[in-house]
Amino acid sequence: MKKAKLLWLSAGIVILAAACQKNTPPSELQGIPANTISAAGKKGGITDVEKLLANYHLVWNDEFNGTQMDTSKWSYRANGTVRQYATVDGARTISLDGNGNMVIRVAKDSSTYYVGQAATDGHFNPKYGYYECRAKMNKSIGPHVAFWLQSPTMGNTPYNNPAVNGAEVDIFEYHRKSPGQVWQTIHINGYGTAHQSQGIQVPYPAVDTGYHTFGLLWTDSTYKFYIDGRKTWETTFGLSQRTQYMILSTELTGFGGTPSLGTYPDSVVFDYVRVYQPN
Repeated sequence: MKKAKLLWLSAGIVILAAACQKNTPPSELQGIPANTISAAGKKGGITDVEKLLANYHLVWNDEFNGTQMDTSKWSYRANGTVRQYATVDGARTISLDGNGNMVIRVAKDSSTYYVGQAATDGHFNPKYGYYECRAKMNKSIGPHVAFWLQSPTMGNTPYNNPAVNGAEVDIFEYHRKSPGQVWQTIHINGYGTAHQSQGIQVPYPAVDTGYHTFGLLWTDSTYKFYIDGRKTWETTFGLSQRTQYMILSTELTGFGGTPSLGTYPDSVVFDYVRVYQPN
């Protein structure tokens, strides 16, 4: 999940852009004051997502009941690779807590940090729909946690064709070193010199505590992003028209070759992941 140059807008939202293509946010994109939406995503009655789901039905979900990851739905991803400052080790870092949650940790032994990724690739690779998770963020400044979509052919040539090759779609990213902020970003054309991205940084102080929902509506004509039931951003940039898979992940941030300070193990807690399709 690459970060790009930040362009500050007067509306209080940061647009991340590594491309020259213009992207105009909707008028709602003014940030989400912590006192206007409860943890359940309510805002004076019905939410944007509740309106949407009146015309959708559930096609896939994991409520994370039980004590072991459901291997018919998820597999460990990128095991053995090094991501930034940590080694990916799903077996060491991913578990169910027995209370209806998947817990993904950033862990540390005497000399090595470990992170985890769980993916639906090979189990559930849908195209289009509404995707949502409910999660509680980590407490230390080091972990970088996310819920995102990835294409198995993202970055294939010819470039500038995300409709065919797909995109990385970050439904949410969170860094405790930037408290009260949520990132929602789209990446296309791989991660080399052809890489392009656009996204937003949403000020939302409430995200630092408790559970919150993060959603994406992906259709053949648009992406719409949501936090706690309210739409935060809409764009057509990097619109994928191929099947993609979901990923839940932790990484470890740092600077100048040194991992960020933190208290480990630390974790992100996922209450559920759900996918809906139109009626």
